[in-house]
Amino acid sequence: MLNRLLLMTFCCALVACAQLTSKSKSAKDMEIDFDVTKKVLDNGLTLLMVEDHKLPIFTFVAYYKVGGKFETPGVTGSSHLLEHMMFKGAKKYGENEFDKLVEGNGGRNNAYTTHDNTVYYESLPSEHINTIIDLEADRMQNLLLAPQSFEKERNVVLEERKMRYENSDRGAIFLKMMQETFKGTPYGNSVIGEVEDLKTISREEVQRYFKQYYAPNNAIIVIVGDIDKDDVYSEIKNRFGKIPAVKNLAEQKKSHIEKQGGFEFKQKFGKRFDLKGQSPNPSFILGYKGVPITNKDGYILDILSGVLGGGASSYLFQNFVTNKKPILSQVYASNYTLQNSGVFFVGGELLQKQPLDQTLSHIKTALNKSCLHAINERSIQKVKNQFLTDTIMGLDTNDAVAKYLGDREFFFGDYNHYKKEMDIYEAITVEEVQKACQEYIKNATPHTFTIWNKNKG
Repeated sequence: MLNRLLLMTFCCALVACAQLTSKSKSAKDMEIDFDVTKKVLDNGLTLLMVEDHKLPIFTFVAYYKVGGKFETPGVTGSSHLLEHMMFKGAKKYGENEFDKLVEGNGGRNNAYTTHDNTVYYESLPSEHINTIIDLEADRMQNLLLAPQSFEKERNVVLEERKMRYENSDRGAIFLKMMQETFKGTPYGNSVIGEVEDLKTISREEVQRYFKQYYAPNNAIIVIVGDIDKDDVYSEIKNRFGKIPAVKNLAEQKKSHIEKQGGFEFKQKFGKRFDLKGQSPNPSFILGYKGVPITNKDGYILDILSGVLGGGASSYLFQNFVTNKKPILSQVYASNYTLQNSGVFFVGGELLQKQPLDQTLSHIKTALNKSCLHAINERSIQKVKNQFLTDTIMGLDTNDAVAKYLGDREFFFGDYNHYKKEMDIYEAITVEEVQKACQEYIKNATPHTFTIWNKNKG
């Protein structure tokens, strides 16, 4: 999930964040900029580079424009399984050599998979930049997918799914929300994979998936830190420039999405889903239709989510957690924007002995009233300042800057888009947030999801 309020960066240092009613300066006044060099190779690979010599380290991030939305029933979980296999050896750097090389030189690495993309990253001392470029090029083109390692990782992923979803009420209810909200669309797939698919998917199927989507014209590389841009660009061209692009990739991806039904919501909202869980206290999620990350309303819904459920001073928290007669132990709101769709949801956990249906009714009534009672100049400015405060400390590392720029390049096709976004947020008015609240909350009907040990499931 990309929460766009996190795009408003270092401005907090230049505004009075502690003064909740203070006005933000414009993005132009902030003079915030990253000295980014962007290159696109002949084979379609996009490269972003930022030199920062404060410390003798660098971060390398590789975005592959493939995730759960490009999978089909029977092979769900392919993207995530490939994420695991990318650490299990390629032609030049064999099995387990990747981790040994990175960790053995004082570095660290990781990866994650979403519905929209798969992202790999590592940070090391700067003298190892050419080795990492060589390694990343090797696994983009020559991944081994060794049979023994494949079976081992299959079992690892099955256990991971069990831990995250089958044995976690919070994970289970979120997964159910995503599946039902986006049922009949590519976002209805489980990113980690359905259990039966994970048990039966073959190495050959995953290998075909790899060859179809792991290509330079489906990737973005971001390198930030103690580097020489000219030297890095030369090395990238030398190692990645030789890798052939996948032909007709855009047409293939478009065709896949169309065959999977496209991204329009297919289900009528207003259904209820009661899941059998493990907790003695019920948890709930109310899921409303959202918008894609590029939709203007998404910025407004980001503000609304903060007003309603963004921390201890938010409207719902004050009304149901810290008031004189609390009925919830926690409550939150989130505007989950994806590349092609989105979901706005409110969730929480009940205190002991609170009646579930009555509590849900209270929450829905409060949400409808919030359009008038919760949204004002002070609450909106407070949310902006809260996110500014949260964000400023998050962009002080190469990792954070690389992912920040990479996310902008991936979702908007422009790493520099944050400048526009800051101005968009600054211009949002009380009336716009109230209007969005009316449209997306008060005049809408949510799916209702509950989970606890007394549900029949």
